[in-house]
Amino acid sequence: MPDIQLGCHTIQSHGTKVARLHMYDWIILLCLAVFDGLLNLIEPFHRFVGRDMMTDLSYPLKGNTIPFWAVPLIAIVLPWFIFGVIYFKKKNVYDLHHGILGILYSVLITAVITDAIKDGVGRPRPDFFWRCFPDGKPNYDNITTDVICHGEKSVIKEGHKSFPSGHSSWSFAGLGFLAWYLAGKLKAFDRKGHIAKLCLVFLPLLVASLVAVSRVDDYWHHWQDVFAGGILGLTVASFCYLQFFPFPFDNDALWPHAYFQQLAETHSNGNANSINIRPTESEDEQEDHGGIALRDTSPILESMESGRRL
Repeated sequence: MPDIQLGCHTIQSHGTKVARLHMYDWIILLCLAVFDGLLNLIEPFHRFVGRDMMTDLSYPLKGNTIPFWAVPLIAIVLPWFIFGVIYFKKKNVYDLHHGILGILYSVLITAVITDAIKDGVGRPRPDFFWRCFPDGKPNYDNITTDVICHGEKSVIKEGHKSFPSGHSSWSFAGLGFLAWYLAGKLKAFDRKGHIAKLCLVFLPLLVASLVAVSRVDDYWHHWQDVFAGGILGLTVASFCYLQFFPFPFDNDALWPHAYFQQLAETHSNGNANSINIRPTESEDEQEDHGGIALRDTSPILESMESGRRL
């Protein structure tokens, strides 16, 4: 029976198989990206903004401490780099593929939900006054007291997209996924009490929190916006991670579900070939009792089975 070796699942040997198996997942991912792009073209709901409401909407119009283009770098590219480092060290294409696919789903699902809520709610940003009246001269309807904006249309449109925070949701979707990933790779919950592992797990969440706080500091969002965005991103990240990987406190937390399934299939095929070619005496004895029992001799798969029994 051929031995099952770790480190033999590379891009060259299994990459095409894994990509083909998840072809429809990649197509759906592309559809999500297109759909999110369309959501950004839609004019958001223009919520009523009266004269008396301007007290909380007159904060200075500032730039972004964290630019829009930097968020994908922080939430996607940085985790990809970590996935790549682990791949080049362990040569596990299942881990690399599922890490990349999982975090993209996490961020894009979060983006679609965030932008859909933004368009539907239309909450004005804290700096809405200066977006609406860039010259500082307010103009209101004499009857409804609603604002009559005379600022740049694109700036006003962006001013109606306060809730929830996209920076926050994207950051927690990507870095929250990374936190789950590190918890599994470091075996943070192995009951050995190494707090340093938890510090590394919480580090991505700290970065995401700082990104969220910057949105309040820049007066682009109310605190409720960033709080809701963070909860949304972290929730989606949790679902997406657990779709591909075991819980971090599981015995099999180190690698994705598909990796262990592949090992089990390879091991079963090896056992079947061995039985067909050269059945053992013990198997012959068992056959006399009405069936063939295959005993798993792989330490990896034994640990898998023991993990399922726990």
